[in-house]
Amino acid sequence: MTRGPLPRLVTERLVVRPPGPSDAARVARYWRANEAFHARSSPVQREEFYTDAFWEERIPSLAAERRRGESLRVFLFDPREERVLGHASLTRITRGAFHAANLGYSLDRRAEGRGLMTEALRALLAHAFGPMGLHRVEANHLPSNRRSAAVLRRLGFRREGLARDYLLIDGRWQDHVLNSLTNREWIAPGASPESGRPPRRGAGRPSVRGRRRV
Repeated sequence: MTRGPLPRLVTERLVVRPPGPSDAARVARYWRANEAFHARSSPVQREEFYTDAFWEERIPSLAAERRRGESLRVFLFDPREERVLGHASLTRITRGAFHAANLGYSLDRRAEGRGLMTEALRALLAHAFGPMGLHRVEANHLPSNRRSAAVLRRLGFRREGLARDYLLIDGRWQDHVLNSLTNREWIAPGASPESGRPPRRGAGRPSVRGRRRV
């Protein structure tokens, strides 16, 4: 299960939150308006992806994924929540010894160059490293995508390498730059803030061992 309440992150210029059923038309309109623009850096989507009907069905499944702790997908709304300006997601959420997720994001072509994505992702990462209890977030981008690289750099991500032929984009397999950000103040679930360590197995339970037989 995803930790914490359903996020509604309010920044200086945005409301960042998961979509609700009433947002289906706005979400579909955002993807339609940016189909050609996003094609430069994103995999091809099926035609139905851009329809209201698709998002009317997809939004409830996104909510179910969030409840299961598999992903968190949010959209960037204007302050009055009338228009979608972008999208961000934390997917492939893994717990156990990993506590990590993959970060993805996209922006309306008319909203570029205003620092909105940096503003939104800063709030989302604070939620990821806070209520969600993640330790590591990974994000990848095309080597030619300088805007995306700049956003990640401003947020403190570090480049880790290059993945060859990583994704099929614009009809060909393309390399991606691998980046990550870790939470240096991460505390294991169930640990005390002082130690940062998880409780020892059996800690707090009475001992079941009796006297040693001789």
